[in-house]
Amino acid sequence: MSATQQSLDMLRVASAAADAKGGEDLVALDVSEPLPLVDIFLIVTGRSERNVAAIADEIEDQLLEAGHKRLRREGRKESRWVLLDFGDLVAHVFHEEERMYYGLERLWKDCPIVPIELPERAPAE
Repeated sequence: MSATQQSLDMLRVASAAADAKGGEDLVALDVSEPLPLVDIFLIVTGRSERNVAAIADEIEDQLLEAGHKRLRREGRKESRWVLLDFGDLVAHVFHEEERMYYGLERLWKDCPIVPIELPERAPAE
């Protein structure tokens, strides 16, 4: 089994939202094989608690605007690791230290990486 077109569309929306708020080191993993209820994990790093919160809020806002229903949100108060569960897509927005500590990429290293295509940014003048 592999990620559905809907989950890939959700990934496109979520990754563009994360990028727009300064999210770094975006990685998407196809976890559909070991996790039958989830297709993709999106992992993003923010540089501060404020940045983590802004990234998570933008991902949530853009996915809701695109018509997707949020099932669960955790960690927003502390903003060190915010988890946004949209069913087919689960976004993990980490502070740098938490991302290194928990190492989700290591835990899910056997899962295929899903390519992320970010929108082109206009060059700064």
